[in-house]
Amino acid sequence: MPEAATAGGGDAAPASLAVILLASVLVVATCGLIYELLAGTLASYLLGDSVTQFSTVIGTYLFAMGVGSWLSRHVRSGEMAVFVRVEILIAALGGWSAAGLFLLFPLVGDFRVVLYALVMAIGVLVGLEIPLLIRILRHRFAFRELVSNVLTYDYVGALIASLLFPLVLVPQLGMIRTGFVFGLANVGVAIALLVALRRQERIGRDMTAALIVTTSLLAGLFFADRLQRMSEVAFYNEPVVYARSTPYQRIVITRRDGDLRLYLNGNLQFSTRDEYRYHEALVWPVLGRVAQPRQVLILGGGDGLAAREVLRDARVGHVTLVDLDPEMARLFRDTPQLAQLNSQALASPRLTMVNADAFRWVRAEQRRFDAIIVDFPDPTEFSLGKLYTESFYREVARLLAPQGVMTVQSTSPLIAPRSYWTVASTLEAAGLTARGYHAYVPSFGEWGFTMAAHQPLGDVVRLPPHLRFLDAAAERAMFDFPPDMARRPTPVNRLDNQALVRSFAEEWGRYEG
Repeated sequence: MPEAATAGGGDAAPASLAVILLASVLVVATCGLIYELLAGTLASYLLGDSVTQFSTVIGTYLFAMGVGSWLSRHVRSGEMAVFVRVEILIAALGGWSAAGLFLLFPLVGDFRVVLYALVMAIGVLVGLEIPLLIRILRHRFAFRELVSNVLTYDYVGALIASLLFPLVLVPQLGMIRTGFVFGLANVGVAIALLVALRRQERIGRDMTAALIVTTSLLAGLFFADRLQRMSEVAFYNEPVVYARSTPYQRIVITRRDGDLRLYLNGNLQFSTRDEYRYHEALVWPVLGRVAQPRQVLILGGGDGLAAREVLRDARVGHVTLVDLDPEMARLFRDTPQLAQLNSQALASPRLTMVNADAFRWVRAEQRRFDAIIVDFPDPTEFSLGKLYTESFYREVARLLAPQGVMTVQSTSPLIAPRSYWTVASTLEAAGLTARGYHAYVPSFGEWGFTMAAHQPLGDVVRLPPHLRFLDAAAERAMFDFPPDMARRPTPVNRLDNQALVRSFAEEWGRYEG
C-alpha cells in the first residue's frame, strides 16, 4: 500500500482522509449538476424557451468548468486548503443561487447578466474540484486506479442528480429549498475535511467561514417559504395565495380585490374578471355548429373552465378531458373556491379526467368525438410546440367525427399574427378546413382561436340564451379581421422545424420589449 498521502501543504494525511475525499467526489458531482439544473430550470421559468435557456446555461457552465480546470494548474501548494475553501464558496453561491435569482429577477434591468455571471462563478469553482482532488489523492492510489475511482464517483453523482432533480427535488422541495439542501452538502464536505485535518492544519478561519455559511443556509432553508413568497409577490406584483411546483410546471394563483389569476410557469392563464369571455369564445362557436355533440374531447384545460362551458350544454353526453398535470385536476376539483369557479365540472359524472401527455394519448386513442376543444398553453417552448404541429393535428383529425368541429386556442392575431396564422396553415396541412376568429379578453388583449373541421365551416350557429358575452351578433363579428390582423402567408409547423415556437418568441419578444 502506498504511504500516507500528502495533503497539499506537505503534511501527512490521516488514513481515513482518502475515504472522505473519495466520498466527497460523489457529493460534489451531485451538487455541481444540481446547481446546473437549477440555473437552467430557473432561466426557463423566468425567461421562457426552455431549449434556448438550457442550451446556453449548460454551455456556459461547461465552459466555466473548463476555465476552472485550467486555473487549477496555478495552485502550486496547499491543495487541500484551497479545495476546502472552494467547497465553502460553492456552498454559499450554489446554495443561495435559486433564492437569489428569484429575488433579483424583478429588481435588475438585465437579468441575463446576473444569471450568466452566477453560472460562470459556480462553474469555475466546480471546475477546480476534480483536478484538486486528483492531486490530493495522487500519492495514495496508482494513477490508473485513481482516475478510475474519481471518474466513477463523478459519473455516479451525475446520475443521482439527474434522477433526483425532476422526480423528487423539484416536486417535493421546490427549487429554493433544493439549492439550500445541496449547499449544505457542499459545506458538509468542507467541515468533514476540516475535522479530519484538525490535528495537522490550522483550520480556525476556514471552520469559522464554513460555520457562517452553514448558518446562512440553514436560515435560508427555514425561511424558504417566505423567500419564495417574497420573490413571487415581487414577480407578479400581486398577493400570492397558492404556489406549488409539480414535475411539469410551477402553479401560482394570485388574488387582488376579488380577482383570482392562474399562472403556469409565470404565464397568465386566466383572470376571474374576464375568463368567461375567453371560455365562451373557445367553446360555444364549436358546440353551436354541431347538431348532436354527444361525445366531447378537451385537450388541456385542466382548470375545468372549458369543461364548465361544455357541460352547460344538455346535449353533451360525456366529456373526456386530457391534461398532463394531476395536481391541476386535484387543485381545481378539491379546492372549494376553485371548484365553484368551474361549477364543480371536474367532479361531474359526465366527465372523465385523464392525466397523460396529449401527444401520446391521441396517437393511442381510437374513439371518435363530435367536438374537440384544444386549450393548451402558448407555444413558448418546443415541448409545447409539438402540440401545434401537423403530426399532432393529423392525429386529432383522426379522432374528429365526420360532421364534428374542433377549435384551437391560437395566441393573439394582433401581437403575433404570423404565429396565429401558422396554426391555420398547419391545420390545413393536416387535411382540415380551418377558419380563424378572435375575441377581446381584457387580461390578454385581442385573442385568437382557430376552428377546423372535415367539411366547410358554415355561419349557422345555435347559441344558448344564458351566455354573458356571446350572442349571435358578437359571434358573427369574431370572424371579421381588420388589415392588421388579416391572414398572411405562413409556414406549416412541423416537428422537424418548430417554426411556430420561433415566430412566437420573436413576435412576443418584440412586443414585450
